[in-house]
Order: sequence, then C-alpha cells, then structure tokens
Amino acid sequence: MICPLVFGCLLATSGFARVLQEVPSQAVLTVEGEETESLAYETAPVLRRYNIQFWTEEDKAALLQQTENAGADVWQLTPAHADIFLNGSHDQQLDELLIPPASYTDSLLPHTLLGVNQHQPPSNQWNFSSLDNSTFHTIYHPLQEVEDFIQELYRQYPDLVTPVNIGHSAEGREMYALQITKSKQVKRQHASQHDNARKIGFVLMGAQHAREWIATSTAMYLAHALVAEVSEPYSLRKLLDSFDFHIIIEPNPDGYLYTWESDRFWYKNRQVVGPNAKCVGIDMNRNWGYKWKPKSEFGEYFDDSFKRNKKPRVPTDPCSHWYPGHRAFEAPEVNNIANYITTQPNLQAFVELRSYGQMLSSPYSYSCKRIPKDAEDQVEAAMGAAKAVKEVHGTTFKTGRLCENLYKAPGNIVDYMFARAGIKYSYAAHLRDTGTYGFSLPPEWIRPVGEETVALIRSLAAFMTGRKV
Repeated sequence: MICPLVFGCLLATSGFARVLQEVPSQAVLTVEGEETESLAYETAPVLRRYNIQFWTEEDKAALLQQTENAGADVWQLTPAHADIFLNGSHDQQLDELLIPPASYTDSLLPHTLLGVNQHQPPSNQWNFSSLDNSTFHTIYHPLQEVEDFIQELYRQYPDLVTPVNIGHSAEGREMYALQITKSKQVKRQHASQHDNARKIGFVLMGAQHAREWIATSTAMYLAHALVAEVSEPYSLRKLLDSFDFHIIIEPNPDGYLYTWESDRFWYKNRQVVGPNAKCVGIDMNRNWGYKWKPKSEFGEYFDDSFKRNKKPRVPTDPCSHWYPGHRAFEAPEVNNIANYITTQPNLQAFVELRSYGQMLSSPYSYSCKRIPKDAEDQVEAAMGAAKAVKEVHGTTFKTGRLCENLYKAPGNIVDYMFARAGIKYSYAAHLRDTGTYGFSLPPEWIRPVGEETVALIRSLAAFMTGRKV
C-alpha cells in the first residue's frame, strides 16, 4: 500500500496497516483522480520526514543504517525529526526501510525542481544598477554565471568591490573572495591606516555543500545589496560606513558545477582522496582544523549512554556524505578559505549561509558540553536577528547552538571561526524552508529569502555597533 501525495502516515513493519492523515500545510503537488495520484507518488521523488523525537537511540541508529543500505539519502537530522530523500524509483528503497512503527509525512518533489533550465540569458543581459529591478535574483545560476556576477559587480562598482583570488579548488578552478568596502575610497582621500583599521570585518559565505543552491543565490543577493543605492529598501550599503565585508560566494566550485551537470544533490567537493578510492569528495564542513576527527559518524548524534553501550557503524569510507578526509584542511578549498580569513584584520562576524531548516546557530558543533565564553552575547544577537527575519515575510527562525539544533559534528567551520580565527559572532544560518522542498527550494523564493537575510545581517550589525544601521 502507498500513501499518496503529501500526507501523514503511521509506518509499521509487515502485517500492520498504514494509517493516512492529510497534512494540508505541507501540500506541494496537486493531482486529480486516484489512478493519477498513485502514479504521481510512484514516479515522483519523495522527501520523507520521520518524527523521531521519542525514539530510542537503537531505533535512530537503525533508521540511519537502513537508509544507507537502501541507497536513500539523509537530508537532515535534528533531535525531533529525520528527513530522508527517496528518488523517483523508490519502491525498493521503501521495502528496505523496515524500521519500527513510526509516524512520518511525505512531500512529493515536482520533477521541475530537480532539473536544470539550460536556456538562460547570459549575465550581460542582467541589470545590476538596481537591486529591486534586477531579474538576476529570480532564477538559480550555474557556476559560470556566478563568476560573471563577481566580475560584473566589480566592473559596475570598482570603488566598492574587489575580487580577490584566494587559490584553486581540487579540480583547479579559481576561488574568489569578494571584498566590499569603502576603504578604497577612504584611501584615495589619504586616510591613515589607523582610520581604516577601525572598520569591523564581516565574513559571509555561500554553500560548502554543493546542493544548497539557495545559499549560493543568497550570497549573491547580499553582495548586490551591499552596493545597492541606500534609497532601495533592501540596500545594505549603509553598513559599509562601519564594516568591511568579505564574501566567499562559492566556496565549493567543483561540487557546485557537478550539481548542474551530473547530480543535483551532490554534497561534497570533488577531490580525489586516494589512488584506489571508490568514490571522490570530502565533506568540507567536517574538514576544518578545530576538533577534527578522522571518522565521520552519526555516533555524535546519539547520547553518551548509547555510545558507551553500543558502538554504531561509522561511514568512514570516501563514499560517505560525511567523509572528513585523512586530515584537517586536506580539502584545498577549506585550506584556501582558512588562509584568507586568518590574514584579514579585525574580523568580528561570520555567517555561513546554509540550507535548510530556518535556524541561526552559534558554536559549538562538536559538543554541547562546552559553553562558549561569548555565549550570552551570541544568543542575544541571534534572537534579535531571528526577530528581524520574521518581520520581513513572517518566516520563523529557531536559535540555539549547532549541536542542539542539529547534531554534534566535529571539524565544523563555525567552531573553527570562533575558536581558532577568533571571530566572536560566528553563526550558521540555515535558510528556508523547514522540509517541504528541502534542497530543491523553488526559484520564486530566492528574492524573499534574500530580503529576509538582509534583515538578519542588519540586525547582527546593529547589535555589534550598538546603533541602528
């Protein structure tokens, strides 16, 4: 028996019925007729959310193990739920997910969101003189157009924007940081280095995980907002009076390109990790040099009593999504970004843009046992930013530490930026949504997400400076 469309089900092992319950708020796809409905379910990719809040640790471990065995994909894990992506031919996958009785909801993902429109206008047809009127932020863009955007922003705003080559990716592609600052203008007026050093450094970064397209698009929207005229409602140019911005729009160029050409939901970089390795790629967000571990395991997800009594299987092979590499900073992309960050003066804010979940998370990721010395300020600033986000389009953000909002994971960039780079206000911002579309967020949402993220950045900046900006 199948559960059509978007619904709630009680899944039981063989011999039990599946009880259906409609969930109107999760509606994604509408079809008419039982036969059409059944066909749509059987052929459409499905994002299944299990409610695991009251599961035992053994049941959680069983779900992860059987997901791996079935060839399905874990999209998100939190203390309350697990999101599992099932591709369009998922009958066999469902048969292998013989987990204990569990409530779940399914969202059908339209095929139109999983493909790529190859017929898009070149970037020279986009207007970057206005943030509000530009059509650039209405569609997703392949890597070449991301690079064109960087160069075009520099061409149109040379007094504010400087592209900086920070190294090469595993496959040899150039990586860029976009510096956006008024310091270039100030220097022309013969200001002293002391005057320039007063500016607060603020780092923004797009998607380390290649499939998180909305993070890449939002990074570009924020870069555009920083140069937009102050008369525009979502302009951030006023912040340049107090801040120097460093934006790494695409920290994983190889992986991002691969999501456009081969696998829409590719996760890692594209690094060859050994001469005889079956798979390629390192999870960049487990490769940072603070509390790095050589084993990628969801064992950190489980509580200590479970880990003491039963050691779960760990996916340490390179085919795992969460493969951390042989050593910290093995991924050249991670190493390039770290080298760049550590040479910049007076950095006090870092926001990694991610997808999905609508969360603004502070350190630490590797453990919940240790409280950051700046936790009070970090939490207060995050709560204000979440409030600002909600005032734009009503989107609700959860705040808290990364280890609480998701699961404990070592080698995380937010931990590194706070504990090693010394950036007090370090956050991971998981953008929309909360699991209806997941990583396949419709392009119609790019601009609204950008607008509410502008409010998030404004709020953090206002908290840091103590004045409205």
